[in-house]
Amino acid sequence: MSAESQRLDWKESWKDDYLKWICAFANTEGGTLVIGRNDQGKIVGIPNARKLLEDLPNKIRDTLGVMVEVNLCRQEGKDFLELVTPAYRTPINYKGSYYRRIGSTTQEMKGSALNHFLLDRCGRTWDGAPLVNVQPEDLSPAAFSQFRSLARLSGRLAENALAEPDAALLQRLRLTEGDYLKRAAVLLFHPDPRRYIGGAFVKIAFFQTTDELLYQDEIEGDLFTQVRQTLDLLLTKYLKAAITYQDIVRVETFPVPREALREALLNAIVHRDYMVPAPIQIRVYNDRLEIRNPAVLPEGWTIETLQHPPASQPHNPVLADTFFRAGEIESWGRGIDRIWSVCQQQGNPAPDLEFDGGWLQITFPFSAAYLDWLQGQAGTTTGRVVTVKSGTRITTEVTTQVTTAVSMEVRLLQALQQPRKRRELQAALQLNNAEHFRKTYLIPALTQGLIEMTIPDKPNSRLQQYRLTATGRDRLKALTASKDV
Repeated sequence: MSAESQRLDWKESWKDDYLKWICAFANTEGGTLVIGRNDQGKIVGIPNARKLLEDLPNKIRDTLGVMVEVNLCRQEGKDFLELVTPAYRTPINYKGSYYRRIGSTTQEMKGSALNHFLLDRCGRTWDGAPLVNVQPEDLSPAAFSQFRSLARLSGRLAENALAEPDAALLQRLRLTEGDYLKRAAVLLFHPDPRRYIGGAFVKIAFFQTTDELLYQDEIEGDLFTQVRQTLDLLLTKYLKAAITYQDIVRVETFPVPREALREALLNAIVHRDYMVPAPIQIRVYNDRLEIRNPAVLPEGWTIETLQHPPASQPHNPVLADTFFRAGEIESWGRGIDRIWSVCQQQGNPAPDLEFDGGWLQITFPFSAAYLDWLQGQAGTTTGRVVTVKSGTRITTEVTTQVTTAVSMEVRLLQALQQPRKRRELQAALQLNNAEHFRKTYLIPALTQGLIEMTIPDKPNSRLQQYRLTATGRDRLKALTASKDV
């Protein structure tokens, strides 16, 4: 027997409120609502099964405009119904509200999610809709010149097309609809798209701690300019390059590979949800860089799907096509793979990808080697003993290191009196470097069986938490009873 899922739900008896479930199945991928099973999937039966068999098809059709297959089933001497709903391309509402299935839950769509759903069902995208208050003459000649230079280098647009006037180029790029410009045209070529689209800018900030901001910048202008200026600011103001020499050649190594950073920035700017009036937010810390943007994943996609997409499904296809013509992005959804590949090639830790509450965040942890270099530049030690001559000093430092390690283990186990996410545990240990936390504390605790994952079959799930095992509780009890802690 299958468990409840995006396409299956169980109810003990019929209530008209369950029309929301039928609505949700129709708006998602279709599905089956079983009437006569409890939450554990056990058949409890319904006494009025035959009457419902006659009444429900008409009620569902009259209320939702949906035709469902209603099957009378019998098992263990009890009658129950299976209501099989197909997926509909037209939007279905129940009393003016729209519902869809997310996992094994039925949820009402509101705000940006609802707008995207309705546009999609009408065969439209947000960036392809017309904007009536802007004319071609309002656009920036400098932005067109910048695009032509990029497209000429990429070779993805014929020279005769690039030689056309701006108005003709807009039509060739499919950035017009009748007499109107599409929203994408304003984002790409207007000198101040924020005037019409509230969230069309980038905010960068440097934080000493999670709540101690030192300085910040805002980058506005057309999207091509935003990409260039944001990348320049990050590499010249916010990130410090480690300096090494190969013979007499000076080599600068940034904590995030430039190509990976550029790809992540392009993904955020091209594929973000512009319905949300909030900027792309880039936070830089001493040990990591985070890029966070409003996002909507394609239907049925998860973080795992995003990292290995079956096909390219750009959220803003009109924007994406113009950036492709400019040679700034690829057309086959390889951006995430390229980020991981570049980081791996340059020996950087793998980025951390999260999707939560309509926001997509990619975190680039800095490598341990870079952090060591950074600490050396600040005139501090790395915490390692390189050369020690005094036997007394060796004893003192080794004892201190062991005691510190034990204390950190206690803090980790104490923090798990209830299940917690990785970031919460890292914060409890007051550690900034995510890679250091994983390798030094999290992975050893998992390996020793002191803690365990709450979702072991999906180790990279955004819902993943960690909890204390019986072995971990015994270990914590022994450690806290010791005088060494």
